[in-house]
Order: sequence, then C-alpha cells, then structure tokens
Amino acid sequence: MTEHSSPRPLTVGRAAGPLLGSLRVPGDKSISHRALMFGALAVGETRISGLLEGEDVLRTAAAMRALGAEVTQDGPGAWRVAGRGIGGLTEPADVLDMGNSGTAARLLCGILASHPIFAVMTGDGSLRRRPMRRVTDPLVATGARFASREGGHLPLAIEGAREALPIEYRIPVASAQVKSALLLAGLNAPGITRIDEPEATRDHSENMLRHFGATVEVEIAGGGRIISLVGQPELRAADILVPGDISSAAFPLVAALLIPGSDVKIIGAGLNPLRAGLLACLEEMGGAITIENRRLEGGEPVGDLVARHSSLRGIDVPAERAPSMIDEYPILAVAAACAKGITRMRGLKELRVKESDRLSATAALLASNGVRVEIMGDDLIVHGTGAPPAGGGAVETHMDHRLAMSAVVLGLAAARPVRVDDVAFIDTSFPGFIVLLNGLGAGLTP
Repeated sequence: MTEHSSPRPLTVGRAAGPLLGSLRVPGDKSISHRALMFGALAVGETRISGLLEGEDVLRTAAAMRALGAEVTQDGPGAWRVAGRGIGGLTEPADVLDMGNSGTAARLLCGILASHPIFAVMTGDGSLRRRPMRRVTDPLVATGARFASREGGHLPLAIEGAREALPIEYRIPVASAQVKSALLLAGLNAPGITRIDEPEATRDHSENMLRHFGATVEVEIAGGGRIISLVGQPELRAADILVPGDISSAAFPLVAALLIPGSDVKIIGAGLNPLRAGLLACLEEMGGAITIENRRLEGGEPVGDLVARHSSLRGIDVPAERAPSMIDEYPILAVAAACAKGITRMRGLKELRVKESDRLSATAALLASNGVRVEIMGDDLIVHGTGAPPAGGGAVETHMDHRLAMSAVVLGLAAARPVRVDDVAFIDTSFPGFIVLLNGLGAGLTP
C-alpha cells in the first residue's frame, strides 16, 4: 500500500453488445471501515463477512493493528478483529498512513481524540489536500489537541484527551463523517454526547453502535435529527455481514440503463434509505429498476437490484437529496448526459471537498466528451439530447476513483472512445471493476 505513482490509462470504446448477467459488488465501504473500527473498540472477537478489500479499507485495517487490535484475514472478505475495548487502544509506533481514504482519516480522528495517546496521521497527495478542520475543530471540545499544516490539512498530529469530555454540537453542513467522528469520540467520554445534524445523513454508525451494544437515541428535528450517545459503554464483539456497496452498484446499474438490450442483476446490495437517493433519481428519470428479495442483514436493509436498458429523461434533483447520494453525482451526471432534456442537480457544495473537486471535475468529464454542461453556484446542469454523447475526449480523474468509474461508463455509452488518464485508483473502492464489467460483456481491454 504505497502511494500511487504509476498511472494506468484506459481507452474505453462503446460496448459491442448488451450487458447481461448477475453480479455481486464489493462490500459497502462505509460499513467496512466502521466494522473494523468498532470491532477494535469492542471486547472479544468480531467476525466480519463480505468486507471490502479495497485499498481504503485495508488502510483502516492497518491502522487498527497499529493501535493494538488484532486484525486477521481468514479468506476473501472474511476477517476477524480481536478488540481492545473502549479506551484500550495503544499508542502507534509509527505514522498512520490513511492513503486516499477521507472516511478512515476523519473517523480515526474521533477515536484518537478521546484516547490518551499521541499519533501522527498522513495520506496520499489527494488526501493531503482535503480539509480536516470540519472534524478537528469540534473535537477540540473533548480536550484533544491537533497540529496540522496550514488550513488544517494532513499530516496531522493528534494528542488525545487524558480525560475526554462529551460533546454537544450542531453540525453546520450535513456530513456523516463529522457526525461519526464525534460519536466515536463520545464512546470514551462519560455522560451524553449529543449531535444535532441539520439534514439526515447515512446512519451506519448509529446502526452499528446499537449492534455492538451501545445506547443510541435518535430524535427527529424538522428535516434533521438529534443523535444522543451514552458514553463509556462496554461494546461487545458482534459478527457483521457487510452488504454490497450501493455506491459501487451505481456504476453497473447505470451502465445497464444506458446500453441497449442490457439486463443486469446486482445481488445483495445495501438499501439503507439514507443512501438510496440515486435509485429515486434514476426511477424519476424513467429507469427500469426493480428490487427483489428484500431482507435485513446485520441491521441493514438489503435487496437484489435488476436494471434494464431504458430511455431516460431529464429531472430536477432537489438539494435535500444530496446527503443520501453524495458519492453518486458523477455517475448520475453520466446518466443525465444520455437522457433527453435538462437535468439540474442542486446544492452540490459538498462535492468540492471530496477526493477531488468533484463538481468541477464532473463538469469537465462531460464537457470534454461533447456534453453541454454548466455550473451555476453549487448546481450542476446537464443538457441531455436523448442520444449517446459524442465522446472522443480525454478525462482527467484527479486520483478520484468515482470519476474514473464514471468515465468508464461514459465510454461504454458514447459514440467515440473515451480516454481515461488513470484507472488505478478504482481499486480503492472497487477492486476488479474492469474484470466485472467484462464478465457482463463490456469488452474492455485493460
């Protein structure tokens, strides 16, 4: 897991035929990170099935080992974590390198803030450009101290609180990462940690905290929620089955909608309602998507998604939908480029602080391939013609896995081949992506 230095360019031509078949996408990245972290904070041995083994999650596994937990792989997707208990983590001997993972870095800040240890965290070039103060500023209230580069960027030195204090905090901008970091800090603080979020964000942390035995209460407050956590619980080891990542499922799902004759089933995808915004958008656009075999696995709703080629139409995507699909806007923009009419995606300020400035980069991805696109404030406006985009352009992915996968799907639908500057970073969240698409009939040549 060294910093990426050898780009893997790929030229993607139009799919020769329909995409057909069934597949499983890798385990949910958000849940995989949390499973390793909560397992390390629990007493006993947690068994995890279906863990995403992309580079981001492997960084989390390495970090939890460095903090004293025993993390062992038994087979593909099968892992065991022997935890240290709340407050039981130990000081790492070396710098914690979080690679490209903002989720891992920000959540780990919360864990470290309430442990009386010193640690230094860094990441790759992309992660070192991403803002951390949205997490570290409120965590100061625990008694922790942080020192970073100008602007709050990594590398970051963390001196955890000797006797952590609980936090009461209203998050200014909806962010599941900030919420989760504060809840993780509250685990090792006496009393009640209370987080007020203005809009409901993905609740994997709350679900998993309950799964491990913590007391978490949620109060609906207008369009948002107030989450209360009772500090210093004894988390008990609890086995976890990680569902398929809906953010990863988005790419073969949209590809099936765009390529004539396609019929694809995605087995065991997570359907958490706070993550399902993309499905709502694609259905409003006229996408033929059905859900089969709905079920609950490990406290999370799961189902099988079936997608068939569809003629899509432009829609207006409200800003309040953003928290439930913040990672899916690039691939939604690709769908919009193939739809008939205008699609306006509102309130995308948060896209500017992802692995890249995803708002500008998504617009550039489309514009370089003949799609008329505009950015107005924090809105992305895509003018679809109902026909395949012209293609023929070069896409700069900015070390961003979701931009790379979106560019690949665009190339499969476009009239002329699309040149993608680097697909290596796809492995951070979706190892085997190209092989999987080829299994459906994409015909890509790595």
